[in-house]
Amino acid sequence: MNLLFPLALAAALWLGACATPPRPVAEAPPAMPEVASGATDKAGWRVRRQAVAAANPLAAEAGHRMLRAGGSALDAAVAVQMVLTLVEPQSSGIGGGAFLLHWDGRAVQAWDGRETAPAAADERLFLQPDGQPLPMLQAIVGGRPVGVPGVVRMLEAAHRDHGRLPWAQLLQPAIELAEAGFAVSPRLFTQLQGDPALRQDRLAAAYFYRADGQPHPVGHRLRNPALATVLRAIAAQGSAALHQGPVAADIVARVRAHPSNPGRLSAADLAGYQPRLREALCTDWGARWRVCGMPPPSSGHLAVMQILGLLDRMAPVALPLQAGVPGPDWLHAYAEAARLAFADRAQFVADPDFVTAPAGRWGSLLDDAYLRQRAALVGPRSLGTAPAGRPGGAPLAFAPQPAQPEAGTSHLSIVDAEGRAVAMTTSIEAQFGARLMSDGGTGLPGGFLLNNQLTDFSFVPADAQGRPVANRVQAGKRPRSSMSPTLVFDRGSGQLQMVLGSPGGAAIIHFTARTLIAARDWGLDVQQAIALPNFGSFNGPATVLERGRFPEATRQALRSRGHQVVEADLPSGLQALQRTPEGWFGGADPRREGVVSGD
Repeated sequence: MNLLFPLALAAALWLGACATPPRPVAEAPPAMPEVASGATDKAGWRVRRQAVAAANPLAAEAGHRMLRAGGSALDAAVAVQMVLTLVEPQSSGIGGGAFLLHWDGRAVQAWDGRETAPAAADERLFLQPDGQPLPMLQAIVGGRPVGVPGVVRMLEAAHRDHGRLPWAQLLQPAIELAEAGFAVSPRLFTQLQGDPALRQDRLAAAYFYRADGQPHPVGHRLRNPALATVLRAIAAQGSAALHQGPVAADIVARVRAHPSNPGRLSAADLAGYQPRLREALCTDWGARWRVCGMPPPSSGHLAVMQILGLLDRMAPVALPLQAGVPGPDWLHAYAEAARLAFADRAQFVADPDFVTAPAGRWGSLLDDAYLRQRAALVGPRSLGTAPAGRPGGAPLAFAPQPAQPEAGTSHLSIVDAEGRAVAMTTSIEAQFGARLMSDGGTGLPGGFLLNNQLTDFSFVPADAQGRPVANRVQAGKRPRSSMSPTLVFDRGSGQLQMVLGSPGGAAIIHFTARTLIAARDWGLDVQQAIALPNFGSFNGPATVLERGRFPEATRQALRSRGHQVVEADLPSGLQALQRTPEGWFGGADPRREGVVSGD
């Protein structure tokens, strides 16, 4: 496999979409944000009291260490994120943002640590002088796409409410690992080997690569004294150490002085960043479950619950699973539901501080009458490209966002001994973010990578008729996301049942939806559900199936219904915890390096 292919394909698809007036669909599947790096069978983990499911064993163990010390689920999340900054730098870190759901036994809180556009940004940020959008490969590398990072300040605010251990103690595992070093994993090596742009950054090249330009091999002990120094400052001073002073000055200097693609981030942007505590969206799903997720600017919960709600309002499929994988009749129904959900996503969803929800409330997209109306559009043949709806008769004041790649991320799921829980999805956007590293002004080797999250905005601010795109760039705005941290409760007792989420760009929505379906409707445990083949539609003619996981008869049956079947690598990274009579059962995606650590 050509490791440069996913990024190049994504860019080519997007540029093709923007050569004509904006449209809400992609004509082929979005490329995955990270290349596939193999799969390892996992049996799942059984624990009695508390557990951490995270994308790297060192990160999971750091979180478990906090739980064993009497820490809360939120304490463990802080420790996990700081270690992920070091050991999974391609996916998340202190230079990025996150969405976090917290359950304290009484209420669900939705913490928004999403990046914001700098005050100097405007809707022409990603347009060339002739008004055409920048090529994606040019836009994502450098200072231009860097948003104001939010994850550290958000975690600090959540820790003030829900932490049990001292803040400084939570950073100690990451500091120790950064100083002593960690072994380069097979997945990190694969991402480094295939990335076309990271070597262009001087600090990143010196840290991740040898003198001959090849990445350090698997097992090489990689030390990061610059990150250790920055984390020590954050441990002592809190988020102020990142958002003000020498670390902030170094971030701003590297963004604004990038030699080929400078950005607009300022010291005032960093100093002024504030996380948002939003009202979680909680939706009844069938007779048993209530599903809670993030509101906009995340599109995740709305799209997931639209898909699930539409399927429940269609005629049931007699044999959804055939030979252990979803069959063609069920896949047809799912793909059509996904087309309808993604059409609404492209039309309506953006930062709620800048746009109004259709019919005045986001729940209008999940109303029973509206979902029945939308489900009635599904017939025996594929819609190909579904239109957006009009929930509550809302006028279509915005233009649909043109298709463009999305990327990112990492996910962690945690429950503690007191029943508190965290589901957090965290990201620096594309693999290795903006391919721009800061050493925090320390002058030491290593550092942390900055996000390219502003490329989640629509590059095209309006359509040919002049209608604005809801998710266009605006100063201080948070870009739309697909991140879908999810908590599932029993509707009758209110007891927490599941904690889950995944990385994977726009496909996060599909990874999360099919895991919920497999657990509720097919009786699978979370490890079995996670291991199922991936699939989805992003509202274009293509219906995407995970490469090599479905029989030819299934592909042919879908084609006979009008689907353009495309096979692709779909390397999800699901982390899930599920309540059992004995305690908890944890699952981690076989496609990545995640594990569950608990007792």
